[in-house]
Amino acid sequence: MATVLFVCRQNAGRSQMSQALFERAADGRHDALSAGTTPAEHVHPEVVEVMRELDVDLSGRTPQLLTRELAERADVVVTMGCGDACPYIPGKRYVDWELADPSGRPLEEVRRIRDDIAGRVRALAAELG
Repeated sequence: MATVLFVCRQNAGRSQMSQALFERAADGRHDALSAGTTPAEHVHPEVVEVMRELDVDLSGRTPQLLTRELAERADVVVTMGCGDACPYIPGKRYVDWELADPSGRPLEEVRRIRDDIAGRVRALAAELG
């Protein structure tokens, strides 16, 4: 069983969607975590809305700060726009996904970002087995 950590700046959009969609795709075979380098107070409302369309409720999730300890728990670290603020830990596999920040974007754009993430997490879950 692998643990995948999804990291973005605020842990309020891309990383939250990634964690939830990976949990669904992995179906208990792997664990997922998410964090941000500068966490927001809550998950972005537009993200909550488009995830509800897939019967995933992110409204109760609270963004959390990325710590070295959290990164050390992961086997794979997927970064999305956090740049140099993400800690590098030797021996971890790092993957960088270039994804637009969904904050404040129209729902149609947030849906496209969500669907892009869904395809990426399905591929990652399949690769991990």
